[in-house]
Amino acid sequence: MRVSGLLRFLSLTFFLITLWIFSHSYTSFSLKNIRLPRWLGSGSKESPVKTKCDLSKPCPANFFAFKICSGAANVVGPSICFEDNMIMSSVKNNVGRGLNIALVNGSTGMVLKKEYFDMYSGDPTSLVKFLKAILEDELVLVASYDDPGTKMNDEIRKLFSNLGSSYANQLGFRDSWVFLGARGIKSKSPFEQYLKNNPNTNKYEGWPELLELEGCVPRKVF
Repeated sequence: MRVSGLLRFLSLTFFLITLWIFSHSYTSFSLKNIRLPRWLGSGSKESPVKTKCDLSKPCPANFFAFKICSGAANVVGPSICFEDNMIMSSVKNNVGRGLNIALVNGSTGMVLKKEYFDMYSGDPTSLVKFLKAILEDELVLVASYDDPGTKMNDEIRKLFSNLGSSYANQLGFRDSWVFLGARGIKSKSPFEQYLKNNPNTNKYEGWPELLELEGCVPRKVF
């Protein structure tokens, strides 16, 4: 009985010692490999780089950053951001149905004008006057909302085409359109997106999906 009891005691002691060694080794390993990096900050991910207008990547030197979003149906208004300056948006309460337009100095980036024109029941002559007054060193940023095409006439289409638009001649009822151009451009602007109002492809009931246009435009590009 004494021998068997001694053996049981020795076995239990050996088991407890082995368990303690294993537990101590595992804890030390965990502290070194998991906890220490957290204390030192080496295990944390790098913070994403903040870009102007939340672009997917920063613009190079001597380029302006911009992002233009059309409206979503007749519910969510459009937005126009230039050099991290939100020029027009629903939050600023300065957008409206039709065409939302901002003019920016192409050399300094200064915002010159911002207006919206009701293209469903408004007077198109006010838009014609606005477009004819644009100077050659001014960038034109356009975002549609709800309906940009009902009051669109041949004169307005030609004025937008002269600013570099490829789709102004097609713009119609409830189409989605975002555009950046300038007066006197020698070729069509690379900054433009367009979606036709089509019941078979519309994302929303009665309207195509919103468009988002972002990019980097060089100073005095036009």
